[in-house]
Amino acid sequence: MTSIALSSRPLFGPAQATLAIAIAAICFGLVPLFARELQALGVADAAIALYRYVFTAAVTLPFLPLERHKRRQALTLGAAGLCTGLGWVGYLQAIESAPVAVAGTIYMSYPVFALGFAWLLLGQRPGLRSWCACALVLTAAGMLVGGGDLEGSYLALFLSLPAPVFFGLLIVVLSAMVPDLGALEKMACGMSGAVIGLLPLLITADPATIIPADGDTWMIILGLGAFTALVPQMLYTLACPVVGPARTAATGAFELPTMIAVGWFAFAETIGLIEIAAAVLVLAAIFLSPAVSTPNK
Repeated sequence: MTSIALSSRPLFGPAQATLAIAIAAICFGLVPLFARELQALGVADAAIALYRYVFTAAVTLPFLPLERHKRRQALTLGAAGLCTGLGWVGYLQAIESAPVAVAGTIYMSYPVFALGFAWLLLGQRPGLRSWCACALVLTAAGMLVGGGDLEGSYLALFLSLPAPVFFGLLIVVLSAMVPDLGALEKMACGMSGAVIGLLPLLITADPATIIPADGDTWMIILGLGAFTALVPQMLYTLACPVVGPARTAATGAFELPTMIAVGWFAFAETIGLIEIAAAVLVLAAIFLSPAVSTPNK
């Protein structure tokens, strides 16, 4: 009954939903803080990705929709989650070998893909404000990549491209393509799809890189699952149908300044005028992007 109520009566208005997405994006931006620590402890990238999603999948599994009229939407969201989970492995490889700010800018191209998928799948032709907001995000990304010290990490950055592509798709699916699913049902479908997609990657991996042997590592994994997946994903899932794909994608750009701050405070990466200017452009894109009403509130 709770999930039905959540799907038919949004808990947020547009302003509150935008704030919720911004908070979720900040939490998403904390991923490198946990992921690099786990990488340093020898945990495989595919295992890190799996641990990020499996905690939320386990918590929401009882809400997996099995009713006949919800199956197609559940499978659609599960497939989008599967692709997102696989794409995230490439992002982890990028942050392992490139500065967080630089790897993050590649990931922050996802608003472009969200607008493209909204146009392709929903027929929502982007307006001038949407394209301008996208251009600002891409300009910020270009500034950071152009000024970053890549140190031969171009391959890792190229492999990280599927992450923004599939996250853009996930935004559109969550925003407008699963109207009969409640918030917890959406989380169950998306997270279960990600787990299903990642499990085959671990079959041939060294067990020592999958199953940590000490409690401290497990605490880092728990923090990764709770603070970068379960809590922000709940906020994101509740809020994004209220404002639609365009503002969801642009507001999610709060993740970029967060990643820049993490790189500065946690990993002593240099932050200069280029990084500050890029963050300002991202924030400008957030305020420029219009809210798009979806028919499934």
